[in-house]
Amino acid sequence: MKAALVAQDGTLLHVERRPTGREHGTDAVVAAILDFAAHLRDEGLRRYGTAASAAGVAVPGTIDEEHGIAVFSANLGWRDLPMRQLLSARLNEGLEEHSDEGGGGRRAGHGEAVPVALGHDVRTGALAEARIGAGQGIDRFLFIALGTGIAGGIGIDGRIEAGAHGNGGEIGHVVVRPGGAQCGCGARGCLETLASASAVTRAWAAASGDPRADSSDCARAVRAGDERAVEVWTEAVAALADGIIIAQSLLDPRTVIIGGGLAEAGDTLFTPLREAVQERVTFQVPPALVPAMLKDTAGCLGAGLLAWDLLSLEVTA
Repeated sequence: MKAALVAQDGTLLHVERRPTGREHGTDAVVAAILDFAAHLRDEGLRRYGTAASAAGVAVPGTIDEEHGIAVFSANLGWRDLPMRQLLSARLNEGLEEHSDEGGGGRRAGHGEAVPVALGHDVRTGALAEARIGAGQGIDRFLFIALGTGIAGGIGIDGRIEAGAHGNGGEIGHVVVRPGGAQCGCGARGCLETLASASAVTRAWAAASGDPRADSSDCARAVRAGDERAVEVWTEAVAALADGIIIAQSLLDPRTVIIGGGLAEAGDTLFTPLREAVQERVTFQVPPALVPAMLKDTAGCLGAGLLAWDLLSLEVTA
């Protein structure tokens, strides 16, 4: 887990990390999230003398943003978790004891409740890239995060399109190899079974015979000219290029922003990927392929921006 106190302009004032504790079960994960949020609330009071104006939380899986429900997460084990309600109740415990001594915007205190926003982790990261990262000034972009799985965010004029059912941008579950490996979603041959950081880790561990090897080791081996690594990497790049061309045909983004662990390989990824996408272009206008700017702070920044957006809505309401 990553958490931060975020200023209105997106400045990270204070950042902390903690393990999710998922090995102890779903209840322990939820308790860890609530404890972490309460700790950050208290840290803000200690450092700045006032509680945060609002809170944002970004979680993986399927979410219902409107009702604040974390619907499902395969990795964290929850179903229909009322995350916004739980977080709001925890953050508002004891705040009536603290008063607002000034400053701009609405502040928690005098019994006022801290509003809470819930967002999808990757779409929230995409929002941060849109506002203060690689997506600034780009009218149409697709953000792709290559991590444990693959997810995405569709950027349109500075906002992130969630889709009719909250599943917009799930490029990781586009089937690029029909009948291929089983995916956690239940389908076979999904993009994330081939091109996620965890997929490359599995393939390279098998090819190298080293169970401790990961995707970053594979990238280093590619740069060193290891033929086994090049084969693993080429397969992942080809699958990713196929997924991008499908997205380009459907969405026609101007730019594709790529983040997550695999993007840390830099030109080792982007040079062959640009070539592979260009090779697949028929009628499509190829997008610019660029690395994400905010790296692993994107989720924290995006959650902070969601929180500030809540305050903006209240002011205009």
